[in-house]
Amino acid sequence: MSLLEVAGLTVTAGGRRLVDDVSFTVAAGERVGVIGESGSGKSVTSLAITGLLGGGLETSGSVLLDGTQVIGAPDRMLRPLRGPVASLLFQEPLTALDPLMRVERQIAEPIRRHLGLRGAALQQAVLGALNDVSLPDPRIARAFPHELSGGQRQRVATAIALAASPKLLIADEPTTALDVTVQDEILTLLERLVAERDMALLFISHDLAVVARMTQRVVVMRRGEAVEQGPITEILGDPQHPYAQGLVASARALDSALDAPATPGVVR
Repeated sequence: MSLLEVAGLTVTAGGRRLVDDVSFTVAAGERVGVIGESGSGKSVTSLAITGLLGGGLETSGSVLLDGTQVIGAPDRMLRPLRGPVASLLFQEPLTALDPLMRVERQIAEPIRRHLGLRGAALQQAVLGALNDVSLPDPRIARAFPHELSGGQRQRVATAIALAASPKLLIADEPTTALDVTVQDEILTLLERLVAERDMALLFISHDLAVVARMTQRVVVMRRGEAVEQGPITEILGDPQHPYAQGLVASARALDSALDAPATPGVVR
């Protein structure tokens, strides 16, 4: 059995299908990407996997998370899965983090809830979690999110997501809000942590180059449907669906433009 098995997942809102009959799997330790334009259903899929969709949305199909059926399950059954089994890393840490709570308390909460640590052991675990994401300065633990840089906030969000040692990390466009240099630092950090902890990774993005770097297999989504999926090397080398072909062609055109020699007098 795969760690995550999504079969025929459909999410509707007011009769409109946001996700339409999507199926894919993620094995233990596997790195899978989900790519598509804005509105393709990527983030809705990630929220459905963890049972975090808001009210007014109807869900059908099957989502087996470590053997537990998510679709239709009461929240009390899913809460123990969020953290130790699957954890979400969101796109914008400034909104994902609690602005009124110090960093140490936000990291401590999942550790206390899922690992049962208290007192000095909890404090050491918090500092260890920050050290794992290359934030060794103890002053950061006492900071509020607005006192940190964008890169530091995303590292804190990563520490929270990994605090309960999940089997599956769902990273929903975790570098979109960051500049290019910081983006590379965060991706390198995620690569290291996923490898060290032998976690599965579901990496959601609209950037084909980033997905190619981070994953082994990819699901291409468009207008709520999974139009193509397979090993990333096959998608890059011989995409079959017109939308996937367009993504690959656009990425190659951008690479060519960036690699082209500069023309005197032209600012790029």
